[in-house]
Formats: sequence, structure tokens, C-alpha cells
Amino acid sequence: MNVVSLFTGCGGLDYGMEAAGWNVVYRNDVDRHSCDTLRLNGRTDVQCAPIEDVSSAEIRRFTGSAKDSVDLVIGGPPCQPFSKSAYWSRGDTLRLKDPRANTLDEYFRVVESLKPKAFLLENVHGINYTGKEEGFQFILQRIRDINKRGGTEYRPSWRVLNAADFGVPQLRVRFFLIALRTGKEFIFPQPTHKEADTRCPTLFDLNRSSYSTAWDALASVQPDADEKLQVGGKWGKLLPSIPEGENYLWHTDRKGGLPLFGWRTRYWCFLLKLAKNRPSWTIQAQPGSAVGPFHWENRKLSWRELAALQTFPSTFRINAPRVEVQRQIGNAVPSLLAEILGRSLLEQLFGQQIREAPKLAISRNANIPPPAQTQPVPKEYLNLLGNHAPHPGTGKGRLYQTPAQQQYHPDLLKLSR
Repeated sequence: MNVVSLFTGCGGLDYGMEAAGWNVVYRNDVDRHSCDTLRLNGRTDVQCAPIEDVSSAEIRRFTGSAKDSVDLVIGGPPCQPFSKSAYWSRGDTLRLKDPRANTLDEYFRVVESLKPKAFLLENVHGINYTGKEEGFQFILQRIRDINKRGGTEYRPSWRVLNAADFGVPQLRVRFFLIALRTGKEFIFPQPTHKEADTRCPTLFDLNRSSYSTAWDALASVQPDADEKLQVGGKWGKLLPSIPEGENYLWHTDRKGGLPLFGWRTRYWCFLLKLAKNRPSWTIQAQPGSAVGPFHWENRKLSWRELAALQTFPSTFRINAPRVEVQRQIGNAVPSLLAEILGRSLLEQLFGQQIREAPKLAISRNANIPPPAQTQPVPKEYLNLLGNHAPHPGTGKGRLYQTPAQQQYHPDLLKLSR
């Protein structure tokens, strides 16, 4: 059950597939830091090179040259051209015209060459936004072309999945597309978890456990003694005044704090703090000094805590600067979600019946301490008190320009990218 892993990063998808029983025989990433992390964790089957330079002949050195030596291709091509963040600030993006979108085409080049029994593609859910789904349509057309030229019958199935619905202690929404070569439809696994306070549960909800919490994942995790986790920058001292489970919106005219900011005028993760009794919010790959989620102890999350929230196995190690740690772990697919998808693939491709609990499942911890007390707003922020206008609307952030402005000031648009 051989797997070829593309755009591997530090291995979130791979660890889940391995936990499910798959054998990852080849990994590729262009980033040397990610490749170093893979090797630190004993993965020697790594080709550190741009995807454009990866040939099927090179991959076959690892998989063998037999007709069906590759059972599964997995990967998450870089997703910046389709991310939600750009809409917030600019209202639109280049998407398929962005040079970084070429990775989608390269992914399918490898699929067409290897003809695996199945392939899995992961991306941000923005790739399938209504009215903005040219990337998604490109994927479907590419699959049709592969079938026509190669005589295969790949039938794509896709879902936008929230990792928390499957026991991951993190609210993380991602797009998954899986296709089987036989033309059989892949059936995605049903969610196993739900919000604890569902007010109108359906019969299906009654069979689901409550979400795994940040406390479940982090209660027994201790940061390394030499990690520097203090929140600095302009806003670090404001964090203790925000309750658990809240963000900067606490300090607007619609919440319980002081009116220091306008409603929705910042990113959601600005001064965002974990709550012990809820899942974490999405771990960010490239946060600024004030971008969370932060620990309820008013500090940054340690690398071990980041890895735990992403359900990496306890044996996972990373040795890199803080920026690299955050980028690698923040870009990863939660390994538990990958394990669950890997188990479904085994069942539907090979008829394997897997009855035991997932290996990467999170243990529940019922003894959740109460929220910590908040602190008063420091004097240095009181000059922000006042009436603040709310955000003007989706896609109209600080870098937003009207079509007329873009026409007359193309240089400004270029600088904003």
C-alpha cells in the first residue's frame, strides 16, 4: 500500500496515513527546512526539490517500476492564491493567474504519470468559493483530461471538512478531493464529534461525541524550558485583559471590554486566546506578534503544544527557529484527520475492516479548570478609547481599492500584493 507524498511539508498528512496503515515510500518538498524536519524524524525517502524538477523516473526509484507500484498520491499544493485572507484585505486575488497556482498543474502531472489507484488533494476551502471557483473547475477539467488520455476512470469526490468534527482539538476547515481510479465514488467518513451545546440535536447528533478541547490536547504538554514564549510587540500587554475564548472584539462597543477597536476591523485571530473547554482555533502559519491563538496563560504556544493541537504523534520532533516552527506546523494537515481519511481509503480500495479507535485519537480530560481572571487594560492603551467605525464589509480591508482606483493606480495595487 505505497503512498507518494507531494508538497509534504513537515508531514501532517503522512503521519496520519502511516497511522492508518499506509506505507509512505516517497516524499517531496521544495523547502529545505521542512525536509530537515522530515529527516530529523527518520524519514530518509525525501527529495528536496521544486515540484517542477520532480520526474516520474525519480519517483519510480523509490516506488519500483511495476504497473501498480503506486497505490495512492497525496498532497496539498500551496494555497495562497485561493486563501480567504486576501479577500479580507483586497476583495479579490489573482487566483489561477497567480504564478503560485502552477503547483496544481504539477500535482496532476505526477498523478497522470504514476496512475495511482487513488489520489487525495487538500487545499483551503476558498478554492471552491461560489463565483470564485476557477481553481476548482481547473481541477475537474484536469481530471477529465487525465481520464481521456490515459483510459482511467478517476471519479472525484470532494468535501469541505472541519477537523474538529473528527476529534481534532482544533477548528480547522479545509477542502479535500479524493478520486478512485476504478470510477467508484469515494464516500467520505461521517463526522464523529459535534459542538457540546447543540440546542436542537438530530438523531445523528446523538451518536456523536462532543468536540475535543484545547485542555484535552494541552493539559499534559510542557513547553521546553528554553523556549521564549512571551508575547511582545505593540499589543502584547493587552492580552491579559481579554478573557479566555475571546479576541480583540472583546474591546469593542459590542462586547464586555472597553471600546478600543472598531467591530471586525482586524483579523479574527488578532489577540485571540484559547479557551480550555473548546477546541483551538486554526493554527496560523505566518502570524504577526499579535496573531493567535495564544495560550490561556497569555503567552505563545510552544512547539509541542502546536504539534499536539495538530495531532502529530508524540514522537514528532522539530528543531528550527520559531518562525519556521510556526510555518511548518501551521501549514500541516491535522494528522488525526488524515488517519481517518486513510482508514476510509483502505476500506474502500482494499476492503479492509478497521474497528479499533484511531491511533492518534485525543484522550478526554473531564477535569477542566475554570477560566483564569482577566487583568485591567494597561494605561498605555487607554488613549484608544472612543467611537470606532466597524469594518466596511467583506473584501474591503485596509488595502481595498475600488475598480476605478485600481484602474488609475495600478502601481498601488501591485505594491499591496
